[in-house]
Amino acid sequence: MGLPAGTPDGATGSWGPVLAYAALSASNQMLWLTYTPFTTDAARHYGVSSGAIGWLAEIFPLVYVVLAVPAGRLIDRNLPLWLGTGAALTALGGLLRLAGDDYLPVLAGQLLGAVAQPLVLNAVTAVSAGYLREGDRPTGIAASSAGIFAGMVLALVLGAALGSGHLAILLTVQGVLSLVAGIGLCLALRRPPNGSAGAASAVPLRAVWADAYIRRLTGLVCVGFGVFVALTTWLQALLEPVGVSENAAGYLILAMVVAGVASCSVVPPLLARRQWEARFVLTSVLVGASGLVLLAALPGVGTGLAVAIVLGILLLTDLPIVLELAERRAGAAGGTASALVWLAGNAAGLVAALLVQVLVHRPAAAFLLLAGMLLLGLPLLRRPGIGGLRRVS
Repeated sequence: MGLPAGTPDGATGSWGPVLAYAALSASNQMLWLTYTPFTTDAARHYGVSSGAIGWLAEIFPLVYVVLAVPAGRLIDRNLPLWLGTGAALTALGGLLRLAGDDYLPVLAGQLLGAVAQPLVLNAVTAVSAGYLREGDRPTGIAASSAGIFAGMVLALVLGAALGSGHLAILLTVQGVLSLVAGIGLCLALRRPPNGSAGAASAVPLRAVWADAYIRRLTGLVCVGFGVFVALTTWLQALLEPVGVSENAAGYLILAMVVAGVASCSVVPPLLARRQWEARFVLTSVLVGASGLVLLAALPGVGTGLAVAIVLGILLLTDLPIVLELAERRAGAAGGTASALVWLAGNAAGLVAALLVQVLVHRPAAAFLLLAGMLLLGLPLLRRPGIGGLRRVS
């Protein structure tokens, strides 16, 4: 039996807040990865070490780990207030970086964006639950998830185009985009969501985590998102021994994320209509593991591109599938369930990246390790109680 139900199917739907949320989440993720494509040049520009520039990105997952669950609870209690707060912090963070051509304003702006991130990411299912009819929610969650990953792509593209020599223009463009997205979402949230405000206050956190179905969904995110994070972190180093350049590896990662954005925006709703979620996740595990074994045996640009695209489509599409199933299960505690899913995925990504780092000079072993991690999802798909990922209420 699931947790308390949320918005009924007969409620009037509104796509405005969902689309505005997708734009805001893209802006927040764009701020996170602003300096990733040109770390060395940024360090030279601000007169600091490369490690100091690394902190501009690393502060986001660190703050998220601390604030994930409290932010999820706040979203469940009052979605417009706290998501609006996340929108305001995202806009202010983007603008604060323009306060001076110095490292400290940039660090302060990144910190505001990092505090906003859990308020934004944890609302990925709550916005669709609050503003869309039940039958439209898979599409809404897919669009919202696509916005999150599109922000990563936007950061990489803008950073590559403007980061070296045009930093002021880059920060201005990102600041304006963040401001427009923040204002747009706040305007969209003027309409109250469907359902009872603060309904999740009756659902203790321990009740959400005690649900075996929720725990197994977080386990599936651990194996899939953990592998994705490890690949985006170490793919270049793992393919360097066979002559894959840094630029080529960057294009492989970009292809993986772009393929995932395209897939997760359209595929999950199609699967939901046919209740084929379990088949897709099972395919992700088996095909993804096979692709990583292929990379271990035949590393190179060609195999790297093919496997990167396939893994992007499979692993990134799994995330909105799991988030939508968690929202259906958790009902009024959907923000808390999303927080647990995101927290598990980020923690697993950190662990996977550290394990691959140990094997970075043994690429075949690293790829086989990641394949083994994916296969850990098989028992979670087969255990009684998760119902083959069937919808539960």
